[in-house]
Amino acid sequence: MDGGTVTEDEEASGRYIVVKALEDGVVIMGLTRGKDTRSHHSERLDAGEVLIAQFTGLTAAIKVRGKAEIMTDVGKVASGL
Repeated sequence: MDGGTVTEDEEASGRYIVVKALEDGVVIMGLTRGKDTRSHHSERLDAGEVLIAQFTGLTAAIKVRGKAEIMTDVGKVASGL
């Protein structure tokens, strides 16, 4: 932070999502920032499991594959329905 100004990376960093699996085998992938977007981490959840994920300087996007409920600071959405 520089004199109260928040950079784009600092704004994204610290934001969380909550993913609740509604079926077995839901996959959550963290995608990188930069010139080439790549998957850098993945997790597999079974029905009822919950993952709390954070956007960071490395993680620009999070992809969810399968039936899940996704909660963010801007609302709730369902995937795979």
